[in-house]
Amino acid sequence: MVGANRFGQQLYLANLHAARNGKRRDWVAHQRRRAQAPPVQFAPVRWRQLLLFRMPPNHAALKNRAAAVNSEMVRFCDAILRDHAARHGWSRKQINDTARSLKLLQVLQDTPGAKINASDVLELPGLGGTAASTMEILAAADLLIDDRTAAVHRYFTKHTVGLPPEMRDQLGIWFQVMLGGSKNAPRRLPRHPQTAHLHILGMAPIWHMWAARGVQSLAEISREDVIAALPPSGANRCFAEQGLRGLFDILKARKQVFTNPARGLPATHSGSTIPLPLDTELIRAALNSDDPASALAVALVAFHGLTGPQLQELALTDIRDGRLTIDDRTIPLAGPVRTRLAAYLDHRARTWPTTINPHLFINRRTGPRTNRVGRGFPWVKLGVTPQALREDRILQEIHATGGDVRRICDLFGLTVAGAMRYTTGLEHPDLTGRPVDGHAIPHPDSHESS
Repeated sequence: MVGANRFGQQLYLANLHAARNGKRRDWVAHQRRRAQAPPVQFAPVRWRQLLLFRMPPNHAALKNRAAAVNSEMVRFCDAILRDHAARHGWSRKQINDTARSLKLLQVLQDTPGAKINASDVLELPGLGGTAASTMEILAAADLLIDDRTAAVHRYFTKHTVGLPPEMRDQLGIWFQVMLGGSKNAPRRLPRHPQTAHLHILGMAPIWHMWAARGVQSLAEISREDVIAALPPSGANRCFAEQGLRGLFDILKARKQVFTNPARGLPATHSGSTIPLPLDTELIRAALNSDDPASALAVALVAFHGLTGPQLQELALTDIRDGRLTIDDRTIPLAGPVRTRLAAYLDHRARTWPTTINPHLFINRRTGPRTNRVGRGFPWVKLGVTPQALREDRILQEIHATGGDVRRICDLFGLTVAGAMRYTTGLEHPDLTGRPVDGHAIPHPDSHESS
């Protein structure tokens, strides 16, 4: 007793230590054995079993087989799943759904023990599984083959169907250089997929019009054909002009055409619109939204003019001591923004207490992960876009400063050309204040409201 009580006394109720539930004891012992067991090693097979024909799976039989699966691959992925889930704060439901999905994939495999294609994972929701979390675990285990087709590739394929083979091959060369760039002279940097998408949008009707006339190769196109095929005006004409210049530049460099028929064509400037202010009541309703994420996003744009992509990329560490750092700019946060920021951070901590996502804005999908939110969050349910809200904020600043372009550029990170777009409508009647009962409604961040 003297030795036992040397560092204090451990008290417990008599006889209770031997009356524990047997199932609980078995579960604890199982967890200890699994933690102490050596890690499962797994090497995927290098061969592939070709499929003769595919039959639609029987869901009931598939689930019964998946429940009994206990292969090396499943045990290997299970260990990675537990570690990944613990680090990312996954819920037990998410862990169980992912484990069940991994078993379903094991049963569905044409080649047992081989790496899994991402296209097969995307079929899991139709079988009662989950795709995103399962793909994340397979990628962490280095067992994923990403065979997904990008949206721009599907778009290109869709708009080249029915074209002559030679023309389609030439367009394929252009498309490959657009996305992958070229290290051969003339060198070319890869373009953003959205740029290729817009160029296809402008050029696709022209390709099919030439094919309907019997054109088999783009080498047959003359300068007159290009001019006659261009739309009369609008954004599609700009997209078509830019696309045709790049298309024939690449084909000329690859010796696919003799001359460049689009060379020297005058550029058509797209008509810029005059930005107009939003309804003030709509902004106030969005600022007072019941959703803390929506209220904070609207406040950051309405007071400080942030863009939608900037909100997506915003990290928790970008806000310190009441100041927001974006690129090389430091912005003191307005009082209403700080209030909404505090409310959102409390909501974030309560809802996702174990998340390791570094971004400021997270939602149900990104909370257990580290990627950013989509472009539509949280704007879909607000009825207002960040671009329109940002334009309204810049317009109010233009009106308050009397058209000070330098201040607009410094405050919102605009170029001089971009800021001049807002000064063109300075005298527009909608920018001089909208009277309500004989009084103008000030903007939430204007000098009058502060």
